[in-house]
Amino acid sequence: MDKKQDKDLRIEKKIRCEKELRDALWRIYGCDIAEATQKQVYRALCIVVRELLTEKNRLYFNEAAREERKEVYYMSMEFLVGTNLRNNLSNLGLESEYRKVLASHGFDIDAIYEIEPDAGLGNGGLGRLASCYMDAATGLELPMTGFSIRYEFGIFKQKIVDGWQMEFPDNWLEMGDVWLRPREDDAVEVKFGGEVREWVDNGKFKVAQVGYNSIIAMPHDMFISGYDSGAANRLILWSAKLPRSFDMAAFSRGDYVRALEQNAMAETISKVLYPADDHIQGKRLRLKQQYLLVSASLQSILKKHFKKYRTYTNLPDKVAIHINDTHPALCVPELMRILVDELDFGWEEAWDITCRTLSYTNHTVMSEALERWNVDLFREQLPRVYSICVEINRRLIEGLQQAYPNDWGKINYMAVISNNEVHMANLCLAACHAVNGVSKLHTDILCNGIFRDYCQLKPERFLNVTNGIAYRRWLCQSNPLLSDYLSGLIGDGFQKDASELEKLMKYREDSSVLAELRRIKRLNKIRLSDLIAEQNGVRVDPDSIFDIQIKRLHEYKRQLLNILHVLYLYRKIKAKPDAAVVPRTFIFAAKASAGFVRAKQIISLIVAVSNFINADADVRDKLKVVFIEDYRVSLAEIIIPAADISEQISVAGKEASGTGNMKLMINGAVTIGTLDGANVEIHEQVGDENIFLFGMKAHEVEALWQRGYNPGEFLTQELRDVLDMLTSGELGQRFDDLVNSLLTKRFGVADAYMTVADFNDYARAQREVAKTYADAELFAKMSLTNIAKAGIFSSDRSVGEYARNIWKLK
Repeated sequence: MDKKQDKDLRIEKKIRCEKELRDALWRIYGCDIAEATQKQVYRALCIVVRELLTEKNRLYFNEAAREERKEVYYMSMEFLVGTNLRNNLSNLGLESEYRKVLASHGFDIDAIYEIEPDAGLGNGGLGRLASCYMDAATGLELPMTGFSIRYEFGIFKQKIVDGWQMEFPDNWLEMGDVWLRPREDDAVEVKFGGEVREWVDNGKFKVAQVGYNSIIAMPHDMFISGYDSGAANRLILWSAKLPRSFDMAAFSRGDYVRALEQNAMAETISKVLYPADDHIQGKRLRLKQQYLLVSASLQSILKKHFKKYRTYTNLPDKVAIHINDTHPALCVPELMRILVDELDFGWEEAWDITCRTLSYTNHTVMSEALERWNVDLFREQLPRVYSICVEINRRLIEGLQQAYPNDWGKINYMAVISNNEVHMANLCLAACHAVNGVSKLHTDILCNGIFRDYCQLKPERFLNVTNGIAYRRWLCQSNPLLSDYLSGLIGDGFQKDASELEKLMKYREDSSVLAELRRIKRLNKIRLSDLIAEQNGVRVDPDSIFDIQIKRLHEYKRQLLNILHVLYLYRKIKAKPDAAVVPRTFIFAAKASAGFVRAKQIISLIVAVSNFINADADVRDKLKVVFIEDYRVSLAEIIIPAADISEQISVAGKEASGTGNMKLMINGAVTIGTLDGANVEIHEQVGDENIFLFGMKAHEVEALWQRGYNPGEFLTQELRDVLDMLTSGELGQRFDDLVNSLLTKRFGVADAYMTVADFNDYARAQREVAKTYADAELFAKMSLTNIAKAGIFSSDRSVGEYARNIWKLK
């Protein structure tokens, strides 16, 4: 194609884009673009894009149906989608055209992007990973449908009030509903409560759930685009309501509240992501959410399958259902219930279909995250599902007795039901044909640790798929300065194939390339500095080290280790105010679960240290601390390109993988971290000289626990002085509970995540950071290497491995 043809095509494309936008504005608002408001333009543009994706989805799945391709259904309680408009326009190749169209009418597309709220349907890495995999599957043109809940309020909006995290509703649907297409005609019934009735009819055992409460689950489609792809997939989100939402009789007799309250109670099921479960009502609601997701989704999948194939016996050949962590583990008994009770399959055949259809990803070794439900609560809400679990457990124990005769401790540990609890991970392990971890280390811990007994029975079921990221969002869209520069330097092939980033390595000794990478990083740091000045009222130096820790707040992620080290640095500077230091800015962003008091205390400490240090004129030009509130995907898109140092400092053996480490790496941040999760594989890629490692390895952590860990053995005077600051009140408040958690045994354990044990080596690694950063050329080489070696962490690679090794897609 010559230049004239290319120009003509671009002009034609721009004209078509403008016409589609004008048509949408007239159809929806009855106005032309010249009269439209910014919000009207936003909604009209979203609808244009949604309609393009709807049609692309129709054509793609018609073709997949003709070819009888196997389809994947990805079940997850979380999909942390973030914002859609920019991502979809970029993937469709329409971003530059609409930028020009809007500019010609006086609109800034970046201001339009700002209107869109994050679809915060997730809490952290689990939900973001699910969204990355939907993007990747679509880009790879794999037929994949996601299932979750259309939470009316997603992950909460975080505000720091007097140093304490407060949670406020996140009404994302106010402007985010434009991406959803409701399908009332495809709503399904989900049954809760009641009792199980059993009888024999013509020699066949029959079961029915009677006296139940009926909830209607309605699907809402959110269409997912893929980069330069002929496909569009769907994320189906379920909302809950009563079959009869209005009690006319109650209203007629003046009982107006009662007329509406039953439907309001039903709608609570899809009201809030992860309701607090430190009380029985919260636990009951969480269980209802999980069952609504599973039952509605499986009914939908089986209905579609039968309509196409007129049989269920080929379900494992045409359908792969993937359980993302234990929240959707009810897929196991619910699929059995439908096959046995509603479709008249015998138990053995139903079990064979169930096992060959389902697969499971484990995301944690943390015991509290391996869900267990009290038997009484489970039986109360899901009586028939419970009786199926009882039968699964009976048959499982029969088999385990043969494998491990008389080893009742082991059998009890592996049972689906034991100690008056239903164990959801064991439910998945008992049924699923494939079980995977999400990093090499994590999978090794599963197979040699918490799932060892299952792995010994059938080792071929267990495999690893290291997590990956939707790098086009995190590099190409979030960091256009770097992406454009890389395209000019090594070509734009990396935008389709992340392994092409490796070409950057040949420029590692090129001073002009290193200088340009430093310039781009500084511009991104200026952008973040401006945001911090606006939101926090703090001026930070873009020439200082931007040391960044952004992730869910949990003790094992050890934000506490980081902030204690900040105070350690502060004391060093105060002791020798004239000593030369490399200026540093420590940036935190994190949300703590609403009921997690310890995590909230750590946020409070970070905020207190920030206020304390930033107010001290003696250190103001050497050390700054910032906590940016309300961490979310769109905020991460600004923070990540500006990072010099990526804090990945969990105690070894606790972080399953991590994906923030990958997003920061591909933007040129250098990791300071333990050999935990995917840090191990990052280290394999970049080598010793391009990462700052510290701390004990996983086997050393385990050995120390076995020996008997006493934090006092590792407590230096310098760290003791830091801890004294927490209890003296000089930070504006006291943090005795945090200090006690490190030094005093609670539940028989002091310093459960070995913060004290790793502190000295962390301080050593941080000294190495400062020394290296002072050599601008050397640090730029490290940054370049991290970018070049990040391609393997693309979600395209991860999803390809799932497709080949677990879902068995052609």
